[in-house]
Amino acid sequence: DTSIEQLFIETTHEQKPEHLIQVLQAIRVSAAVVFCNTKQSAQDIADYLDSHRFNALTLHGDMEQRERDEAFTRFKHQSCCILVATDVAARGLDVAALPAVINYDLPRDPEVYVHRIGRTARAGEAGLALSLFTAKEQYKLEKIAEQGQPCQIEAASRLQSDASFSMLPSLVTLQIAGGRKQKVRPGDILGALTAQGGLPGSAVGKIDIFDFCAYVSVEKQLAKQALQQLNNNKIKGRKFKVRRL
Repeated sequence: DTSIEQLFIETTHEQKPEHLIQVLQAIRVSAAVVFCNTKQSAQDIADYLDSHRFNALTLHGDMEQRERDEAFTRFKHQSCCILVATDVAARGLDVAALPAVINYDLPRDPEVYVHRIGRTARAGEAGLALSLFTAKEQYKLEKIAEQGQPCQIEAASRLQSDASFSMLPSLVTLQIAGGRKQKVRPGDILGALTAQGGLPGSAVGKIDIFDFCAYVSVEKQLAKQALQQLNNNKIKGRKFKVRRL
C-alpha cells in the first residue's frame, strides 16, 4: 500500500526497548499499536513504556474478553495512547484513524506483516509502519521484500528524536454498569453529564454501549466531577454503578 510509509530500524536485542522509545519520540503521533510476538513480550513492553511516560495497555490471548473490550475501548476513546498487542488479540482490531503501527517483533510470516501494517492508513489516510529488527532477523526482511513491500532500512542513530516528547492521554474512560439490555442509549449518558451534571458537551468524548455496560470518555480534569455526577444522577430513571478505568 503506497499510502503507508514503511521503515525498518536496525537494533540489537538489548537496545530494542530504548530504540522503541526513540522511534515514538521521532514520529510523535497521538496513538500507535505496537505488535509483539509473545504475551510476555507484550506485557514487558507495555510496562517499560508506562514507566517512561508512554501510556500503554496490553492486548493478548490470556486476557478475558471483558479485559480486552476495556483495553480496546480505552484505546479507541483516546484515554490510552498505545496498545501493545499480540496477533491473536489483534484479530478484528479496527481503529478508524490509526496514525502508526510499530512492529516491536517482526512476525515470522510475511503475510502477517502485511496484515499488521494494514491497520493504519485506512479510508484514504496516510500511515506509518515502523519495524525494529536485529541482525538475526535479516531473513524476515528478505521474506517481506519478496512480498513486494519496500524495505527501507534506517539506523536508529539517524532518528531525529525529541527527548521531551511523551504520550499521556488527556481523556479518561468511565464505565457504567448498564448497557443495551437496560435500554441505555448514548443520549442518556450525554444528558446525565451535560444537562444534569453541568459538564460542557465539548468535555465529553466517545460513548460506546455494550450489552451490560457502557463506556464514556471525558476530559481528565473533569473526570472526578463526571464520576460524581453519574454516580449521583439517574440514567433512564435508574442509578448505575460507575467506575473510572
